[in-house]
Order: sequence, then structure tokens, then C-alpha cells
Amino acid sequence: MDQTNTKRKKRRKKLLNTYRLVVLNENTFEEKLSFKLNRLNMFVLSIFFIVSLIVGTAILIAFTPLREYIPGYASTTLKLKAKDLAYKTDSIQNILRYNNQYLDTIRKVLKGEMKGVTINRDSLFEQFRADTLEAEIRPNEQDRLLREQVALEDKYNLFENSNTKVSFVLFPPITGSVTQAYNPKEKHFAVDIVAPKNTPVKAVADGTVIFSGWTAETGYTIIIEHPFDLISVYKHNASITKNQGDFIKSGEVIATIGNTGEITTGPHLHFELWSEGYPINPTNYIDFE
Repeated sequence: MDQTNTKRKKRRKKLLNTYRLVVLNENTFEEKLSFKLNRLNMFVLSIFFIVSLIVGTAILIAFTPLREYIPGYASTTLKLKAKDLAYKTDSIQNILRYNNQYLDTIRKVLKGEMKGVTINRDSLFEQFRADTLEAEIRPNEQDRLLREQVALEDKYNLFENSNTKVSFVLFPPITGSVTQAYNPKEKHFAVDIVAPKNTPVKAVADGTVIFSGWTAETGYTIIIEHPFDLISVYKHNASITKNQGDFIKSGEVIATIGNTGEITTGPHLHFELWSEGYPINPTNYIDFE
């Protein structure tokens, strides 16, 4: 028991023994500064310094921009921006994929590469939802007369919109003789108009070029998308003056009459009109002569 008490007293004495730290002038040995310390005080000061260092570092990281320089750390603003950019990138990729599929389908149809579908290769689309033009409908005499009157009134005024009060008028692409008429029963969804070679071909209405290029069957071909889901197609041209993506005004020259492509017998324009994915007879809306 006495030995244990003796050891405790010795430890306590060591902890509480006072030491003096003196700062002297090296040349004159004059005392400039002195501190009285013991081991217990040194231990407490060390703990306090370590805790202060940890707390100060935490404050710097949490409340100052220095935290952004720490490897692997990203600020909330940067995370939100990265998330927003990821969403935008994904949307752009989807749009590009849909556009590429759409353009690839147009190219395949124009080149005649679609398989398993019986259709004239000189037509724009590989298929359409319902061939209502081939349905045998026999109207009575009054209905027939009414239809003829309405068709005559709307011949030069296509797709009137009662909500917007806008009349969509089509401009003749060329003037000439129609050598082959629109005939859906024979899968000829176009009219062929003969004209001298290099005659200017004009756009029927304002729109955007969605295809402009060469195919083996139809030669130089240009396709324009117009308002009201209308598409016009011009084939067998000698040359094309517009590129894909160009905005076209009504009556603007887009090509010249030619005889290019395999399925052609002379200088002429193969002209098609499609409305909402369905072929329509161009002569119902345009006077080519």
C-alpha cells in the first residue's frame, strides 16, 4: 500500500513540477522572456491546440470557398449544373436519334431500299395508314354536284383554317403539260409535267428543305416541309440550288428541270404533294398549264 502511494506521489510530482522556459539574448545573455510551465499545463495546451486546429479546419471547409479545392469535393451549385447538363445532353441525344431515324427512312425510301412493301419506288413514302382513295364510294347526284362545287371553290385556296383565318395558297412549281396524272390505283402519287430542260423549278409555298440530294432512281431530288403538315416533292431535276435546312419562300427557285435518275424518260418534273402523311392530287390545288 505504501509503495503504491509513493508511486502516485512521484507521478503527481512529475506532472506538477514547474519548469522555466527562458528566452535569452545570445550575445548579452540578457533574459528577454520567460515562461513557467509544468507537464500538466503542456498536456492541456497541446489538447487545446489540436482541438482548435480541427475546429478551424472544419469551419474553413464548411463556410469558405476553399472546400472546392479539396479533391473529390463538388459544390451544390456545380452538382445542380452538372445534373441540368446531363438532362439536356440526354434530350439532345434523343432528338438527334429521332432525326437520324427520320432522315434514314427518307433516304431508304428514295433509294428504293425498303423491303416487304409493294409500292411504286418513285413515290415518297413506303406506306400510309389507310388508302381511302381506293375505296369505292358511289355518291348520289346531289352529293357529286356539291363535291364538284366545293373542289372548284378550293382549287387555289388550300387548307383554310377557320381558327386562324389563314389561307394557304400554292404556287405552281412550273407550267407545262401533264403527261402522267395522279393515279393512286397504280401507285403513282404524283403528276409528271413536261418542260424544257433547265426550266426553273419553284417552291409551291414557304417551308424548310428536309431533303436535298441525289438518288439513283430519282436523280436530284428536293423535299420541302410546309405549314399545315404539307410536304412537296420535286424529282428528276438537272440541278438543285438549295440545301437541307434552308428556309424557302413561296415561288423561290429551288432546282432546274432535268432528266436525272434511272426511272425517267425525258426532261420533266415528277411532283408530289403529301398532307398529314397522305398523298393528295396536286391538280386539285395547282393549275400547271
